[in-house]
Amino acid sequence: MDLSFILLPEIQKFINENLNTDVQKLALKKNPFPEYDWKIIINQIHAKQKAQYKLPTWFETENIIFPSVLSIEQTSSEPLAKFKTSLISGERLIDLTGGFGIDAYYFSKQFKEVYHCEFNEDLSDIVKSNARFLQSQNIKTFKGDSLEILKNLNQTFDWIYIDPARRSDSKQKVFLLKDCTPNVPENLEEYFKYSNQILIKSAPILDISAGINELEFVKKIYIISLENEVKELLWILEKGFKQKIELEAVNINKTEDYKIYKTTLEDDSFCDFSQPKNYLYEPFSSVMKTGNFNKIANDFNLGKLHQHSHLYTNDDLIDFPGRRFKIESIIPYQKKEMKAVFENQKYNITIRNFPISVEELRKKWKIKDGGSKFAFFTTNFQNEKIVLICNKI
Repeated sequence: MDLSFILLPEIQKFINENLNTDVQKLALKKNPFPEYDWKIIINQIHAKQKAQYKLPTWFETENIIFPSVLSIEQTSSEPLAKFKTSLISGERLIDLTGGFGIDAYYFSKQFKEVYHCEFNEDLSDIVKSNARFLQSQNIKTFKGDSLEILKNLNQTFDWIYIDPARRSDSKQKVFLLKDCTPNVPENLEEYFKYSNQILIKSAPILDISAGINELEFVKKIYIISLENEVKELLWILEKGFKQKIELEAVNINKTEDYKIYKTTLEDDSFCDFSQPKNYLYEPFSSVMKTGNFNKIANDFNLGKLHQHSHLYTNDDLIDFPGRRFKIESIIPYQKKEMKAVFENQKYNITIRNFPISVEELRKKWKIKDGGSKFAFFTTNFQNEKIVLICNKI
């Protein structure tokens, strides 16, 4: 499909003038450009609206052609793509699942040559056009099956990058790499003919142990969260690697600062339990994904409130990969105290190892949402239900 008409000055002007317009209402109006496909123009406006905060570089660059709205929603955000460039570098990288080219663009800043492979011809053409306006002259685009492209090129690369997508026909309840396209476990031996180093991005729902069982030569796994929401797992594979696998949990905040927690696959068998002290620590979601709940306590010399609560405490304020709170008071979960403290008051509520949902708690005790105070409903190591009233640090 020829999308070059999107770059016409009058079309670009129309798109930019309607970025604050309701596209559903706009779609019902008469096409001011009858010689061109109205649906494609509407999609450009809608997709660019979606890209404003997720992909500001693409939003702000002139003459960018956008793919479907779904492609924008599924692609990496810029902070995540930027982070990957801090992990790897070299002369040449091949991206076997190029998509809209966000990762390829950022890799092109770390590599002399980036090969972008994409099965969808229209998407490949879009990336080729955009690379010109993004000043990314070192990105080469290839259309077709990525494994065939790899074989036909018959070249070696410093890195292979793969972002496999789950097949729509997969009936498995458990997320497995073999149920994705491309099938990385099946093709791994072939991939290693062309590079000794592979970076794989997977969805966060992939169980880490299952991924390790499916793959070979796993050297390091990164668990990446953006503003405390786990977004992706990054797997570094090195041909022949047989040593202990490292785990690194990373949280990226709004200002793109990183908070990192380095660990291994094995959790400690025990840790100290404690009643709440001066400070409360809640690990980032990426840290929780490591599963090393006891090791977290031991690594930071913290007491754990309960085996299953995954909240930590001590008397001193420390640097920690998670949210930190000053505990102001400890309330027993009993009717008299609950009514006195919470009725018609504003609190941000978190539950950890507690049998009642946030919605039920708000309804039962007439607790309003918002405000500056935080209430952690949890269970201590003596199996008593308690509420911690906290201020965020």
